[in-house]
Amino acid sequence: MSTAAPPAAPPTIPILSGGKWTQSKSTRTSDVFNPSTGQVIAKVPLCSKSEADDVVKAAADAGPAWAATPVVERARVLFKFRELLMQRFDEVARLVTREHGKTLAEARASVQRGVEVVEFACGIPSLLMGQTLPDVARNVDCETVRHPLGVCVGITPFNFPAMVPMWMFPVAICCGNTFVLKPSEKVPLSANFMGELLTEAGLPPGVFNIVHGDKEVVDALLTHELVRAVSFVGSTGIAKYVYEMGTKHGKRVQSAGGAKNHLIIMPDADLDQAVAALQASAFGCAGERCMAGSIAVPVGDVAGRFVDRLCEKASKMTVGPTDTGAEVDMGPLITAAHRDRVAGYLDVAQKEGATVALDGRKDLPTSGFFVRPSVVDMVQPEMQLARDEIFGPVLSVVRANSLEQALAVGKKCPFGNGASIFTNSGYAARQFKQHFNAGMIGINVGVPAPMAWFPFTGWNQSFFGDLHVQGLEGIQFYTQGKTITTRWFATAAESHADPIWRSK
Repeated sequence: MSTAAPPAAPPTIPILSGGKWTQSKSTRTSDVFNPSTGQVIAKVPLCSKSEADDVVKAAADAGPAWAATPVVERARVLFKFRELLMQRFDEVARLVTREHGKTLAEARASVQRGVEVVEFACGIPSLLMGQTLPDVARNVDCETVRHPLGVCVGITPFNFPAMVPMWMFPVAICCGNTFVLKPSEKVPLSANFMGELLTEAGLPPGVFNIVHGDKEVVDALLTHELVRAVSFVGSTGIAKYVYEMGTKHGKRVQSAGGAKNHLIIMPDADLDQAVAALQASAFGCAGERCMAGSIAVPVGDVAGRFVDRLCEKASKMTVGPTDTGAEVDMGPLITAAHRDRVAGYLDVAQKEGATVALDGRKDLPTSGFFVRPSVVDMVQPEMQLARDEIFGPVLSVVRANSLEQALAVGKKCPFGNGASIFTNSGYAARQFKQHFNAGMIGINVGVPAPMAWFPFTGWNQSFFGDLHVQGLEGIQFYTQGKTITTRWFATAAESHADPIWRSK
């Protein structure tokens, strides 16, 4: 008879409110998986509306003192946070790998992109400076200054557990706001770890808070009278809902949605470079990113060679668990349900008359949520594969006869996040960057995601709002401008005195 103790129950993730880590009182929870194994590694509480209200109030209570803190002191806290991030960089990356399934190299790269936003935010004292114009009229001076908004909310997706939250809260906090983060319930561990590092960095209680939950919490945040601004990244349907609900209740909202990113391969492209870039773009992070290449558009007679070479390269990619230390090229998808949804598109492709050139449903690991890289050729723009955001390692190939036809394919797409062209022709590159229907353009670049100093400028159904995350637009989003016009009248004594400049 075995006397071994039963396995310990997965821990329940706490929330952070007013500087205190507490367990939610909610009886509803959701499982957090290690996608590489399929095992439950934690439970995340699905908090109630009243708990969300308490967290927002804690953020509001901390607001006046934090807004009154000199901006250089706010920046120093972020400098310390950045130092702690770098000291524990691999720990953060491994946590991302564990709860999301990215390869360790992908996790490290994503954390580094988040760190770059922290570094950008550390420079906010310079970027918050206003403008002054003396004597805009006779004896009248005018100046502009920027003020924090108050309580800001970030609602973040599962695919970048550390990076996307760092797109938001460093800028919001250094601008003088307090922040409530609602991370995806699929990946709460990285968010909580950043909360621990911010506390260690000396951030005052209540300036950064975390509440976990589902739609009940999201709706509570979107309608709360004390919330001034909401940042969201996720699918288009939810992005539109967040924008409409938030603005209806008087919030400033930036809401990034889904994508269907096109990558055009011209006949004169360096095919080896293009294939390598397409491979990384379509299958990196298992295709679970809004900047993933999802439609390849080879032009003219390059199409056959491109598809053959890409299938050859992609078929040799090593797919497997990312948390064992073994070197793999691609990890799992986030859940079993999402894996099945993505794999189902290969059946849809066959029913619609497309050609599955590389089927990623074969020879899969026995545990975990895996699909191998897949390529579907002869896709037509009206097919479901060309319209839907698949969000997995399935690349559709839409062949075109000319650059004009390739541009037309993009014009019909309701999304507008990113697109790239591979060419050695300056004319083709110029036509593409001038006319393609997307907000982020790459030339001989597989993933045209901008770095922290530039805004993440999705178009159409890929973004709802006016000011994007990152860059100067991010600072404008998290602050409100004030214009001050001043006229001073001289006293009787001053009006009879010689001006200082004349006495000199």
